[in-house]
Amino acid sequence: MAYRAVHRREVLGKRMHQTFSEKRAELENKEKALSNMKSSLAVMDKELTREKVEAEYLVPEVEYWVETEPVKALKERVKNWLSLKQPVHIIGPTGCGKTAISLTVAKELGRPVVWINGDESITTTDLIGGYSEVEVNTIRDKYIHNVFKDKDILKADWADNPLTLACKYGYTLIYNEFSRAKPSANNVLLSVFSEGVLELPTQFGEERYVKVHPAFRAIFTSNPVEYAGIHRAQDALLDRMVGIYMDYYDRETEVKIVMTHAKLDMKDAAAIVDVVRRVRERLPNAEKIGTRACVMVARMLKGFKKFDKDSVNAVLGDIIVSKTKSQEDFLSKQKILDSI
Repeated sequence: MAYRAVHRREVLGKRMHQTFSEKRAELENKEKALSNMKSSLAVMDKELTREKVEAEYLVPEVEYWVETEPVKALKERVKNWLSLKQPVHIIGPTGCGKTAISLTVAKELGRPVVWINGDESITTTDLIGGYSEVEVNTIRDKYIHNVFKDKDILKADWADNPLTLACKYGYTLIYNEFSRAKPSANNVLLSVFSEGVLELPTQFGEERYVKVHPAFRAIFTSNPVEYAGIHRAQDALLDRMVGIYMDYYDRETEVKIVMTHAKLDMKDAAAIVDVVRRVRERLPNAEKIGTRACVMVARMLKGFKKFDKDSVNAVLGDIIVSKTKSQEDFLSKQKILDSI
């Protein structure tokens, strides 16, 4: 049945009476405007969260990046696994470039990056977050004589940590030195990789479970198990990762890295790399010096007006002494330097 307006009076430019169709159209327009407002607020919330991540979670920058064919092949290998939503665990000796390639791959994915650095003291709370502050408000009603009414309101504010932010908003997580954290701290990752759900054990209410965003990706870096301070992760977690062993780069790549970082010509960079590689071959696995050592030696020797065998030995000795067990151990390694 159709209705027509009987009174045509207008107040402030608006007709006093509306038909049912007009009222329904007005209501639908209000609902549509409210829906658009909610969508805009959701977009603003995501942008604000992204800005918060970029402001509060500092991620190291790769200042110099050298890409040879072996490096490119390794990088593409990591990206291919990540495209299949597989978490990648890069394992390799100290100073071989694990962190640099992880940061470069994460940047090329085009998503914000959050960073965790593992150590002995890290806990599940450090990964997922916790209650940052608790506010208590007390209301006392004394308007009626001899009647007292007390009401305490407890409000707890939850703060997300890197893992929760990455899972919620589809960021790329880099968990550096993953194997230096105790396995119990990383149990929360099991449900993330198997069921696609992050459980927040200390969270209250409906937000206890976070559905993992489809764009979420994770890269882990670790040293081999023979290194000091390393914990072997639980088999259930390792079974859900793809492990890639990353060894030291080939000679050509190391020479180009030293040339770029130390601003040396190819001849000088090659000479330094050759010496470091010969020292590396003579040291035990956990005490080997990597590409980082090549760069450190090159930068130091570059400042010398001239250098000879003794100055080179002194610089190399400063690099390897941090991994020696005793003075006798250092003297034995010094003999290796002298022979080279």
